[in-house]
Amino acid sequence: MRLSTLLISGAAALCASVSASAPNATRDQSRQILLSEFKPPQVFENTNLVRNVNLEKGYPRETINVVVKNVDKEPQTYYYLAFDATVVDRVGGLEVRNKKSEIAEPYQIDFGSFSETDAVNFYRISIDPPLAPSADLTLSISYTVLSALTPLPSVIEQMDSQTVTYNTSAYAISAYKTHNQKTKLRFPSTNIPDYTTLPSTSSDNPSDPTRQGASFTYGPYVDIPALTTAPISFRYEFTKPLLHAPSLQRDIEVSHWGGNVAFEEHYALHNRAAALKNHFSRVQWQMTQYSSPPTTALKELRIPLRAGSSDPYYTDDIGNVTTSRWRPKTGLLEMKPRYPVFGGWKYTFKMGWNADARMYLKKAGAESYLLRVPFLEGPKMAEGVEYEKVSVRVILPEGAINIGLNTTVPIESSEISIHRTFMDTLGRPTVIIHATNVVDEWRDKGDLLITYDYPWTAGYRKPLTLAAAVFSLFAAVWVLGKVDTRIGKK
Repeated sequence: MRLSTLLISGAAALCASVSASAPNATRDQSRQILLSEFKPPQVFENTNLVRNVNLEKGYPRETINVVVKNVDKEPQTYYYLAFDATVVDRVGGLEVRNKKSEIAEPYQIDFGSFSETDAVNFYRISIDPPLAPSADLTLSISYTVLSALTPLPSVIEQMDSQTVTYNTSAYAISAYKTHNQKTKLRFPSTNIPDYTTLPSTSSDNPSDPTRQGASFTYGPYVDIPALTTAPISFRYEFTKPLLHAPSLQRDIEVSHWGGNVAFEEHYALHNRAAALKNHFSRVQWQMTQYSSPPTTALKELRIPLRAGSSDPYYTDDIGNVTTSRWRPKTGLLEMKPRYPVFGGWKYTFKMGWNADARMYLKKAGAESYLLRVPFLEGPKMAEGVEYEKVSVRVILPEGAINIGLNTTVPIESSEISIHRTFMDTLGRPTVIIHATNVVDEWRDKGDLLITYDYPWTAGYRKPLTLAAAVFSLFAAVWVLGKVDTRIGKK
């Protein structure tokens, strides 16, 4: 979705922030693109639209495949994607691609028309090359929505099953007229006690929706005007944690001298599942551990690391947590919190590990290097994990210059700063990447590609600094030893 390139040379330039290019502009800056009264020009029509909503995890993933036709007399570049104003700030991982091209990059996306009084907000998709008159294009639009599921009832007994509600529209809200469309929803189980039914528009389907196991299909609907919605809601069983991380701080430190890349992650987790109706019972909890029934509590975190990772550690606010297991052959780290994290409870912890630099760092020239690191790692859970804010810091060796960043991860902004630690002189250049509304699916999809130059003279800066410090210490001791501190005549 986004591509950013940073270029900085010289130590003085490293102290300044880097302005992101248009695809990577921050949301607040690019919201000024459109006026609050803006209405997309009706130069497109949606010939056919199929919307798929996957609710098998703790967040909905939507995929829309739509055939777009240019009904204007001129080639068109901008296609506007509409979202309800109540969810637009929770949309993440938005990607728009040409479905019929496997090698084409995602289209550039800009934010726009974010007025507090607007019921609908828009994203602007830049179609390149422009779509010719009467031509059509098949777009594949995918995104996730955070905090979209609400437990109902909001409080339950410790071992009760949980049901959640999900509200959406039977029509995919669109800025343009849609000739034919349908919406398909996939649930994690067949236990769906409540759902909305609509009047059937087809003689073939006596009821709307049609149901097949854990799948529902609304439609087909024909000739739906622009910005039309049909509210629907569901209540279904989801006896799993709803894991939400308000913040994730991820640090990656590269050492040329040690031949090591050190990773450290700081998590703030919140379980959004239904709260406990009564006090937590440790006895009841222990009695059910052998049968392992479904529960809304977080019992364990499973974190797959790359093969070759070493020296993992896991601490929380109290200190080291010993209830963890490290499998070095497979790179799997299994961690158990100090207590089961039930609905409404929070848990903060820190974890880290080391890896051989050769796994991530390649030499691209005499003094040039290419660093390829994952944007996101962390827990891989069946119920999924959503991250509200993610900050990644890549700390490069002191003396690195000509730094460049390239990524397809949908980041909000990126900048360069200086990180100072022991025995540094000018400090270490640090690439800082910010992202919002990220889900755990990105742990397998997005990498950060960082290029930089590291002159051979910079490699000797640290030992020369240490040597100078030791020499200065001995010189100071020698000078102080020569000072005559006796009282009286010599």
